[in-house]
Amino acid sequence: MAFELPDLPYAHDALADNGMSKETLEYHHDLHHNAYVTNGNKAIEGTEWAGKSLEEIIVGTYDASAVAQNGIFNNISQLWNHNQFWEMMGPGDSAMPGELEKALTDSFGSVDAFKEQFSAAGAGQFGSGWAWLVKDTDGGLKVTKTENGVNPLCFGQTALLGCDVWEHSYYIDFRNKRPAYLTNFLDNLVNWENVASRM
Repeated sequence: MAFELPDLPYAHDALADNGMSKETLEYHHDLHHNAYVTNGNKAIEGTEWAGKSLEEIIVGTYDASAVAQNGIFNNISQLWNHNQFWEMMGPGDSAMPGELEKALTDSFGSVDAFKEQFSAAGAGQFGSGWAWLVKDTDGGLKVTKTENGVNPLCFGQTALLGCDVWEHSYYIDFRNKRPAYLTNFLDNLVNWENVASRM
């Protein structure tokens, strides 16, 4: 069964007051995310991966020794990444649940220190990629960054929060100011209840 583009969990203009415009969501979700769905389905058609879950395909096709990943991985991983990304954001103010605040403070010293580390990871990712808050294999929380479509599943980690730092994610609203986009993401866009539910 072919993968489908999930609907956004909110209207295209729902994040506009928080710094992510309707135009960005129309391009990012309706065009870019949809292209990963379409190309991913084409890439797995007739292969051993047809009928497998997104997670199985990502783990099964990731090549840790490769500088560039294959077409199946790139599209399926980006499909999964974006499925998570929309859920990790939301309109309105999102209060951080106490258990998440405690976990971040225990792991990074403070919530602000976590935000600084996360923003630095995203700003420091050369070219396209993602910044992540993950629960590592030892149960601890870490900030990581990955190139292109690579994600925490490749390393046995649980993705708690991810921020897309491909230019299509921020260029309409922030032009080349990736650090400002990251700050706005953390301060105004993250659905902290969703992040806490992934722990």
